[in-house]
Amino acid sequence: MCTKCCNSQLACCCGYAPCTLCCEACPNIKQSTGTRFMYAFYFLLVTGICMIMMSPTVEKELQDHIPFYSEMCGKLLAGDNCKALVGYSAVYKVCFGMACFFFIFTVFTLGVSSSKGCRAAVHNGFWFWKFLALVGCCVGGFFLPDEEKFLEVWRYVGAVGGFLFLLIQLILLVEFAHRWNNNWASGVRYNKLWYAALALVTLVLFSIAVAALVFMSLFYTHPKACFLNKVFLAINGSLCLLVSLLAISPFIQIQSTSGLLQSAVISVYVMYLTFSAFSSKPIETVKEKDLNVTVCTFPLNSGFESDSRITTAVGTVLLFGCVLYSCLTSTTRASSAALGVSRTTPPEYEKARCCFCFGEDDRYTAEEENETEKRRGINDEIEGTVYSYSYFHFVFFLGSLYVMMTVTNWFHYDNAKIEKLLEGSWSVFWIKMASCWVCLLLYTLTLVSPIICPRRFRA
Repeated sequence: MCTKCCNSQLACCCGYAPCTLCCEACPNIKQSTGTRFMYAFYFLLVTGICMIMMSPTVEKELQDHIPFYSEMCGKLLAGDNCKALVGYSAVYKVCFGMACFFFIFTVFTLGVSSSKGCRAAVHNGFWFWKFLALVGCCVGGFFLPDEEKFLEVWRYVGAVGGFLFLLIQLILLVEFAHRWNNNWASGVRYNKLWYAALALVTLVLFSIAVAALVFMSLFYTHPKACFLNKVFLAINGSLCLLVSLLAISPFIQIQSTSGLLQSAVISVYVMYLTFSAFSSKPIETVKEKDLNVTVCTFPLNSGFESDSRITTAVGTVLLFGCVLYSCLTSTTRASSAALGVSRTTPPEYEKARCCFCFGEDDRYTAEEENETEKRRGINDEIEGTVYSYSYFHFVFFLGSLYVMMTVTNWFHYDNAKIEKLLEGSWSVFWIKMASCWVCLLLYTLTLVSPIICPRRFRA
């Protein structure tokens, strides 16, 4: 068993065989799933290195605990105390290498529709050599000429790519809301409990949105300050109410897919973005009794170091979660169709299920699964690829740019630190606030598009 496992993993790392799970206790893993998670692992590895580069705390720990740290930095030609390997410029160079890696694969896998070709074999295997290529790309970023010009140009390229990645996130959210409603509504024909589940979840989500609105009204507004908070809280709350009324209006209800569940999901996300924008705004103070008092901040923010660490941890988890969700789910057949990357025909009778996000991309039958039960991997791409390889790498390319801009605090990169990932800056505030309005606009377009262009949606 051990020899067989080692041979299979050696073929995965150095050959064209896809990676599998050796342990008998582990479930069978599909080839497409294993490949996507391996690329996600590479992505997380580089993202973690970027976060370490932006952390003065980690830099100090390395200086204190690594023997001959200064001598080692000198031999690596990295400057005093490895200054060339830390800071926003180092993150730009590493993310440039990662972006180049995924962009090369975007071009390399363009037009691949079968998993039996040599390009598909490179995409699904040769992980050790691809890891070396990724390391080479990231290291090569440190040897680019004319560093100042590169950083200036690459900053704007990263901003454009980061905005495109945010747009994909918002489109996926709208598509997720519609899929949720469609899937659970399909179960109402067979079991009325699905209707109760729809009503319950919708009520809970709207309650969360209203609670968030009240919370921000109490803690993120002030009679003498925070004027923008008051204005945007009123605007976003009103827009959420308007799209909810629009979803249940008679001329929209002609569509069987419209409902309040989608509006509830969008409202909760808009309230989250609004809260995140308020938290990202620079702090404001008012003078009370000859003292400068900080207002419009999170009520539990006591300013101690433990709070800063908790905030950094939450920000890091949210960053990892949002990026991975967008990169992995955007390549499923349903999400790719929603983004216009591929076309798919919806099933005539969709089966309602609680975990509706999974199970759509299965192309193998129960008989095929039984035949492969003794193997640790299932080739679900025998008939063809189940996702666009090129688009998959393109999303990770945009994700690399988004991580670069987020970790370096977008346009406030000079004093950026990973410990201040969730602290305030005007650029982050306006980006998140604009995301609220784009999300509402996209959802509104999905409601009115079937009425404006009925022939397109009738098919």
